[in-house]
Amino acid sequence: MTRLKLNTYMKKRFTLFLFMILNISLSASSAAAVDHPIAFTNVNIIDTNGGPIEQQMTVVIAGQHIVEVAKARRARLPKAAQIVDGRGKYLIPGLWDMHVHEIFGAWLPKNEEIIPLLFVANGVTGVRDMGGDLEPLKQWRSDIASGRMLGPRMVVSGPMLDGPVPQFPSSAPVSNAADGRRVVDELTRDGADFIKIQSLIPREGYFAAADEAKKLGIVFAGHVPDAVRAEEASNAGQKSVEQLTGVFVGCSTVENELMARPRGPGRGRFLATYDRGRAKALIALFVKNQTWQVPTLFWERGEWLIERTNSGRDPLEKYAPAAWKQRTWPMFTSDITKHWSTDPLPDRERFFQKELEMVGEMNRAGVPLLAGTDTAAGVRVYPGFSLHEELALLVQAGLTPMEALQTATRNPGRFLGLSDTGAIEKGKRADLVLLEANPLDDIGNTKKIRGVVLAGHYLSRDDLDGLLRRVVRAAANSK
Repeated sequence: MTRLKLNTYMKKRFTLFLFMILNISLSASSAAAVDHPIAFTNVNIIDTNGGPIEQQMTVVIAGQHIVEVAKARRARLPKAAQIVDGRGKYLIPGLWDMHVHEIFGAWLPKNEEIIPLLFVANGVTGVRDMGGDLEPLKQWRSDIASGRMLGPRMVVSGPMLDGPVPQFPSSAPVSNAADGRRVVDELTRDGADFIKIQSLIPREGYFAAADEAKKLGIVFAGHVPDAVRAEEASNAGQKSVEQLTGVFVGCSTVENELMARPRGPGRGRFLATYDRGRAKALIALFVKNQTWQVPTLFWERGEWLIERTNSGRDPLEKYAPAAWKQRTWPMFTSDITKHWSTDPLPDRERFFQKELEMVGEMNRAGVPLLAGTDTAAGVRVYPGFSLHEELALLVQAGLTPMEALQTATRNPGRFLGLSDTGAIEKGKRADLVLLEANPLDDIGNTKKIRGVVLAGHYLSRDDLDGLLRRVVRAAANSK
């Protein structure tokens, strides 16, 4: 073969190789194999510790970590570095969604071509899975960590501890204290990162599970169960409360009456019996015990105002696989409209507004907050996309754009005990998002993503658009 023909042949082979990596598979084996350092030059860094914006900076990445952060004029650029011009752009740490479900029985069938890619395309580089099928989740966690699969860093609970007859798939039934201890032991042994509590677990099962988790040194988090009060859960060491469960009940002068009734109706009764003194005492207890709150406001709004949030054209539906549209969405919608959102619409509107006010009050008092969405597949809650809406609702609740951004960057690192995430500093893991505009001017600017760094591998806007096209194809071909 002549040299000209050989060069032409090699160019064609190389082009085909790039096409396969970026547009067809983008399997994270390519994400792990970072051949050259990456340097963001002349970029503005958002300091998620609350400091001023660092302007005209250079950030150098080698392997999976940041190796240098310096003023652009003083930075040393490695030879053969991939240069990303950050002039006029803003660099933030990769985002975390701290309440997700990825593989959830028949409701959310395993599909690595949908949920993980939607997260990455939206700058979500880490997730806390709050209930799912443990073995396949562990496989995803391992494959992503090793670079065999493209997706966000994962922290997983596995099956949720629920009542004797669980209301959801991916659940472990608990009838008594012995069950609570046994399930915690089993999940800890089988590789769960933490324990997730659901609403129907009986009182004795809950406290036994809490005690066993404490003995084993594993975090337990989740709902405040119906048989337990928010004050008790905080004092028992529950590390996070999801979706404000138990919070408004704990602020009511008729707490026991409300908990004796079906959990759905009664928003007006909640509001009429709300007591500011009880609310302040509960918030003070959360601060004292450092009981984190994950309010999932986007989900809450979707649930309580479902006739508004679930109607009209859905521009994101093209990303939804058949299982969501044909099975999961109809189940969620039917259950919500029949059993939950049955109060008069004005009561539900006022209740959601009260939730916003409560989140703002907790934030001002010093209750630690995390951004979470309860994605996927319920009331148009989409992986990745909905986290940006959650941040906007947190600002609407009274957080500053910086505080809202911290709930998805710095705070997850603190909560999870991961010292390598949540800030742009030398030695931190290279999970980053490059934005076209300043998120501190408008939190909606987190949607204006120019590029994503995932474990040290840079995905350009074209790459991210390729991921979204890949999801559309996978959704259209799903069953």
